[in-house]
Amino acid sequence: MIRKHIRKSAAFAIAAIAALTAQDAASQQLADTTGYRKFRFGSYAEAVAAFKDYGINRFQADGASREHRNTISIPRFTLGIDYKFTPKWILGAEIEFEAGGTGMAVELENNENGEYETEIEKGGEVALEQLHITRLIIPEFNVRVGHQVIPVGLTNAHHEPINFFGTTRPESQTSMIPSTWHATGITVFGTFGKGYGVFDYEAMVVAGLNANGFDRDEWVAGGKQGFFEDDNFTSPGYVARLDWRGVPGLRTGVSFYYCNNAGANADKSQTYSQYGKIPVEIFTWDAQYKNKYLTARADLTYGHIGNTKALNERNNRLPGASPYSRLTPVAKNTLSYGAELGFNFGNVFSIAGCPTLIPFGRYEYYNPQKSVAKPYTPDNRLEVSKWMVGLNWFPLPNLVVKADYSMRQLGTNKVFGKGLYNSENEFSIGVAYVGWFFKK
Repeated sequence: MIRKHIRKSAAFAIAAIAALTAQDAASQQLADTTGYRKFRFGSYAEAVAAFKDYGINRFQADGASREHRNTISIPRFTLGIDYKFTPKWILGAEIEFEAGGTGMAVELENNENGEYETEIEKGGEVALEQLHITRLIIPEFNVRVGHQVIPVGLTNAHHEPINFFGTTRPESQTSMIPSTWHATGITVFGTFGKGYGVFDYEAMVVAGLNANGFDRDEWVAGGKQGFFEDDNFTSPGYVARLDWRGVPGLRTGVSFYYCNNAGANADKSQTYSQYGKIPVEIFTWDAQYKNKYLTARADLTYGHIGNTKALNERNNRLPGASPYSRLTPVAKNTLSYGAELGFNFGNVFSIAGCPTLIPFGRYEYYNPQKSVAKPYTPDNRLEVSKWMVGLNWFPLPNLVVKADYSMRQLGTNKVFGKGLYNSENEFSIGVAYVGWFFKK
């Protein structure tokens, strides 16, 4: 029944050619082109310190052992530019440094029987997150070609750190699908309607997911291509998103991703060829309502992979030197959802010069092993219910200081109550900014 509902929703989304633009709503993207004449340069970044009461190994009899440990990191630092060749032809680019950058290289040595060779100098990642050329035509229809963010889910469509309350991105949006998800392809997008019938849409054809990277813990999140110089385009990914924003302050939308055969995008074409297709379907819904006092967000993600028995058999036998986890079983169905609510005390007191101060609460559930094909059984330690409470202080509109306390309950879908394993609790503080530094 769920799959039938997903397919009906997907058919509607594709028929409507639906999606939100990678950076923001299509109308906002068009409006942004008037904010500068020729060129602009900007950035966003985050820094987070976390104080945890659990160890690094969840996969023990009782879950992670009790352990006091602290971490500090810069999850990402991003540089972005936009350049207008003309008012209708626009270049956009974004480079992201994750966890301080990297010195890692992975090569597939075809002259050595296809062996993997990896050299690692430091962890992290440097990624070209966006590089595209946009042709603005009319508000209802525009074209973008190049490397782009995939707007599947709330966080991918709105991934900048001022667009979520916690010190880290919501786990219901990052535990099963790539984040930030970006791929190369072509997009059409635009805005249509008026009054209560205003819609933003986007439809994309991009490089599809690679089944080599699917695993037990994070489902298809590791299937985003980019390890090698070329991405496989044998079985493209089809993306659609539709957002409605006919009520002031409200935006709600659906997105759909479909890849007919993720196995055809494997590093080596023969890996899955004799086992049949490995189709992938992802459906999401999300919403945000925002007024002077309240900010509320909600999200839902459902995913399905076909032919997972063959997928698990092959992924178990991937070479040890490959850049993939090989953890199985990969689930055939996954589910996540979440909601958060924040209240702006700064606007309540109406004190001149009072900065924005938003206490918030968030609940989310995610299970990357909702349903597993026989003879495998799901690992209950991957089923998580999570509560988070915290505070966001905005001394400036594009600068935020965050603090939050969270608790993960493992092995349960209950909103309240104890899970089957030790809970994971942590207190985190962070700072983040988003801004355009130079416009001309």
